[in-house]
Amino acid sequence: MLAFFGESVSRKVGAAALVFVVGLANQASAQVTAFKQALAEAASKDKDIAAFYQAENYEPLWTTANAQRRNALFAAIENAGTYGLPARAYDANGLKAKLAAAKSPRDRGIVEVEMAKTFLALARDMQTGILTPKKVDSGIVREVPLRDRTSYLTNFKKSTPASFFRALPPKTAEYARLLKAKMELERAIAQGGWGATVPAKSLKPGAQGAAVVALRNRLMAMGFLGRSNGQAYDADMQKAVQLFQLRNGLEPDGVAGEGTMAEINRSAEDRLKSVLVAMERERWFNQERGERHILVNITDFTAKIIDHDKVTFETRSVVGAVKEGQYTPEFSDVMEFMVINPTWNVPRSITVKEYLPMLQRNPNAAGHLKITDARGQVVQRSAINFSAYNERNFPFDMKQPPSDGNALGLVKFMFPNPYNIYLHDTPSKNLFAREVRAFSHGCVRLSQPFDFAYALLAKQTKDPVGFFKAKLNTGQETSVMLEKPVPVHLIYRTAFTDAKGGLHFRRDIYGRDAKIWNALSQAGVALGGEQG
Repeated sequence: MLAFFGESVSRKVGAAALVFVVGLANQASAQVTAFKQALAEAASKDKDIAAFYQAENYEPLWTTANAQRRNALFAAIENAGTYGLPARAYDANGLKAKLAAAKSPRDRGIVEVEMAKTFLALARDMQTGILTPKKVDSGIVREVPLRDRTSYLTNFKKSTPASFFRALPPKTAEYARLLKAKMELERAIAQGGWGATVPAKSLKPGAQGAAVVALRNRLMAMGFLGRSNGQAYDADMQKAVQLFQLRNGLEPDGVAGEGTMAEINRSAEDRLKSVLVAMERERWFNQERGERHILVNITDFTAKIIDHDKVTFETRSVVGAVKEGQYTPEFSDVMEFMVINPTWNVPRSITVKEYLPMLQRNPNAAGHLKITDARGQVVQRSAINFSAYNERNFPFDMKQPPSDGNALGLVKFMFPNPYNIYLHDTPSKNLFAREVRAFSHGCVRLSQPFDFAYALLAKQTKDPVGFFKAKLNTGQETSVMLEKPVPVHLIYRTAFTDAKGGLHFRRDIYGRDAKIWNALSQAGVALGGEQG
């Protein structure tokens, strides 16, 4: 009987334990189900986040017992201001408060999605920029190399969290140097900037007085002049002014004229804005540029050939005039061929806006141009009543045959694009002596187009000069394909660096960087690393 009783008790205790264990399992299952349901509901409003969690069977990435990923995210947010990003926009404190308040599985599921959204915003901002270029200015038609959002989450899960964030910003030497320049400018601002501005419109070598002392002090503060007690505009100061001029795209004559003085008196805060904008632009440009590529900096009025990160050829350029419809756009494409002895097919906008009014006043105007019909046949001017047409219905085209006086000069370099922009020669050589060279209808004119052609052809012929001149001497329009097409990047930088770390500034000729700074400011980017 006792044995039977003991066995009965044992069975009862075992059954109770089983019920308890099953109850715990059911409770745990219910919690998991509640978490996953909440996560799925919250994620459904973002297809990329939803796709990631669905593929992961709604397993948590952020709200696990292991805090390594959370801590890496919060550390990256705290450091966002270093990169010129708006740290407060990612609201780390708000996320931490929501995490602390999340007591139920449902609450944790909702916070899981909140953290994923913040992570995606920060990751993309760090890698490819805060802004959408076209929304800031219609002339910035660059295609930003956006990464798939889901891939950020997938790769983050596979990576060491801290190393993942370190890998996001651009790895170019330019970005690293801009980051260093940003920090140096922030230190200068924290120490009061570069001191008082120079109270003079211009100063020349030999000058003396309070204004010269102010110029001396400012050049010292900016790092262009060593420590000095000089009271006169002497040879050392003249060299310092020349260095400043070279770094700012000014004629290096050593005279602090009106233009030079205006740039010298620009504040450290203004220069920091330019650097922050340049960093955002570098994020937009976070892509492979090509082992050999062509770089045209619109504000610098130069075109360069770059091989393995070294400038191997450089020439002055003329860019689009500061007029509506004539600004040079910013984009990347691939140069495929050059045309020697080109025909200038006058763009429709120039034909109807500039030449048609001239022809209406005088049918013999612009006699260097031929008028053709839709079939390409030349039409005699005497057969056309120009007064019968306007910009919308003018049925003719205009072209200029190959010649020394051709508007395109004797060679053009083609990277077919929807903006009808290319690089070319020009008969207007005098413009290259100007300091500000914004005169074209949008295309980029080169000061040394033949040498530019030789540098390109040197990769595919042993005698690039002889090859080019043989084609040129025929007087006939000839297309020469590049055996290996070359990427072309038209950029716009008012702040940039050189290989030695020197910081350069240029004028914001189209006002684009001012627009970008305003947009960054509205997004929460602030000066001095205190991101609002």
